Amino acid sequence: MVMHVYAVYAHPSVKSFTWQVLRAFESGLREVGHTVEIGDLYAMDFRTDMDLEQYEREVGPDPDAPVPDDVRLEHAKIARAGAVAFVYPVWWSDCPAKLKGWFDRVFAHGYSYRRGGWQGRVRPVGVRWALVLCPAGHTEDYLERIGIAQSMRTVMLGDRMPGLGAEQSRMLILGGMTNDDGTWRRRNLERAHELGRTLA
Repeated sequence: MVMHVYAVYAHPSVKSFTWQVLRAFESGLREVGHTVEIGDLYAMDFRTDMDLEQYEREVGPDPDAPVPDDVRLEHAKIARAGAVAFVYPVWWSDCPAKLKGWFDRVFAHGYSYRRGGWQGRVRPVGVRWALVLCPAGHTEDYLERIGIAQSMRTVMLGDRMPGLGAEQSRMLILGGMTNDDGTWRRRNLERAHELGRTLA
């Protein structure tokens, strides 16, 4: 099944390994006919701090109240997509603050959740696939042993990805990059490319 993918990228450098992962993933997607839109949060200078006005909207009584323009644009990008992917480095056991702020603001009340439940209403967002690609310094085995991998999956797949209404979600930790001799780099880029090819 060919689909459109919105890839949310959160890293300040296009010279980073995380950027290479994004490009490998994109190459795999395009190789089999998928289309891709990249949301580079740093290049976009996406505002991640929730201001008082948006906070008051979030805690207010009207889930249908207008959202800020930049949030509305992100909603439109997600609406065009059959899959949403997140590509970011593991920093202190989580995503960069830029992406955390994206979740805070984009997953708005009345969009990703509704206090009291949907109660027969049509949920505004629902994609087929949600994917998370995380380059990391430590190996995945090490992160599993110390419990960090599980905590990352719990937060991203258990808490954040349901905000997309995804039918299926998956997280791939591309670890081993600290003191790498090139072996992990090659292996991880191959995995990212293959995930793009086999997305559906």
